[in-house]
Amino acid sequence: MKSKRIIPCLDVNEGRVVKGCSFVNLRDAGDPIELAKRYDEEGADELVFLDITASSDQRGILIDLVKRTADTLFIPFTVGGGISDIPTIHELLLAGADKVSINTAAIRNPKLIHEASHQFGNQCIVLAIDAKAIKAESDTPAHENPEIAIDENSGWEVYTHGGRNHTGIDAVKWAKYVTSLGAGEILLTSMDQDGQKSGYDIGLTQAVAEAVSVPVIASGGAGALEHISDALNVCDAALLASLLHFQELSISEIKTHCDSVDIPVRQTG
Repeated sequence: MKSKRIIPCLDVNEGRVVKGCSFVNLRDAGDPIELAKRYDEEGADELVFLDITASSDQRGILIDLVKRTADTLFIPFTVGGGISDIPTIHELLLAGADKVSINTAAIRNPKLIHEASHQFGNQCIVLAIDAKAIKAESDTPAHENPEIAIDENSGWEVYTHGGRNHTGIDAVKWAKYVTSLGAGEILLTSMDQDGQKSGYDIGLTQAVAEAVSVPVIASGGAGALEHISDALNVCDAALLASLLHFQELSISEIKTHCDSVDIPVRQTG
């Protein structure tokens, strides 16, 4: 069985790693380069770097910071935030990223996923989905494309711009659609669970993982070792932030726990 992955996430705002709850109330968590180096040395399987305000601020990603972070790493490195065209993807890959994560731009222009996977290979293209459970009283209009639009059977809606804007898009349908266009991996964040430390949204994660044939990374909600193993029982990788940034758990502790419950992981040391 293929090893499951433990992936630290650096949410970067104005050059610093930050962490909040449900995408708000951000607090400083450290220097991205120092954290990247630490996680590499501790045995992380990959690292994700997300410039979380690039889209909402309508600016490009911090290329120089990406380059300096990549220079410290020997593990695969995914970069996201404000990526909206092929030249930017090319620039990030040249700067040291192994993969790019695309979110808002894919909703504006789904053809970007097809073009990027065709030019760089689908193994380089990660589709990030920020999703939130749909409430019964929600009056969000459905997306104009019925292939991805929310309907009476939808459980989760996709949001953009760091979780600020509704889309009317069904999260599970969207995952299926973008993988058909060439996305090679799904980075799936539950906005409801993000920073709450009450566990990943297993229902959302399992629904998406069962709908697609590419790897799915669960994000949002880890607060204990059992939360991580619960997620890895239904998907391919677990994204972690505050638990690692504030040293509540170590990568070694997580992998020892996974091994104890028969979840295959790459051992460190």
